[in-house]
Amino acid sequence: MRRFICTILVIISVMACISMAAVEPAVLPAPDGWTLDSVFEHPQQIVLTLNGQSQPSRFWYTLITLTNQTDSDVDFYPKCELMTDTFQIIPASKSIPAEVFTQIKNRHQNKYPFLELLEGTDGKLLQGSDNARDIAIIWPDFDAQAKNIQLFITGLSNETVCVDHPTDKDEQGNPVKIFLRKTLELNYSITGDAAFRSDAVLTYNGQQWIMR
Repeated sequence: MRRFICTILVIISVMACISMAAVEPAVLPAPDGWTLDSVFEHPQQIVLTLNGQSQPSRFWYTLITLTNQTDSDVDFYPKCELMTDTFQIIPASKSIPAEVFTQIKNRHQNKYPFLELLEGTDGKLLQGSDNARDIAIIWPDFDAQAKNIQLFITGLSNETVCVDHPTDKDEQGNPVKIFLRKTLELNYSITGDAAFRSDAVLTYNGQQWIMR
């Protein structure tokens, strides 16, 4: 019963997010608005037997290159969540062992010699392609029964909007105000037998900018 209630609450929360996501980013940016250029690798797996463990652990990660082509340096604080169609939501890079990032960095050393972990990228992004930053975004393995996932990456733009929450009220009975941020959404479908996780295949279904 408790699990059922938790599931319902998650569904309500997701539906609320979908409702609020109907607000679209501005067609023309504000005079002081900015959005970073982004180029990303599609998610892939890495399986490691971590120190102190006898069984291997599976992780997923994507690599994204961010470039500031605006006319000024910008402060950026990127975050990312993975959401499955089974209503599992996983924040990226939370409690990921350091050795996982080390192995990913070694795997991609030739192409991304200055690869950074998402958690350590808060700060300024300087102008120009010479100051582009390569970032690894990592998650523990998600629900093997999932057939679709979405990646939501925020912090790539300073565009925000304030909207009324569809259900929550304050003490005066007024809708609670929610601040939405321009967010990059990447969509993938998953094929393969859940029992053979290494054979899972992700198919890219496109991207869009949303307010979330």
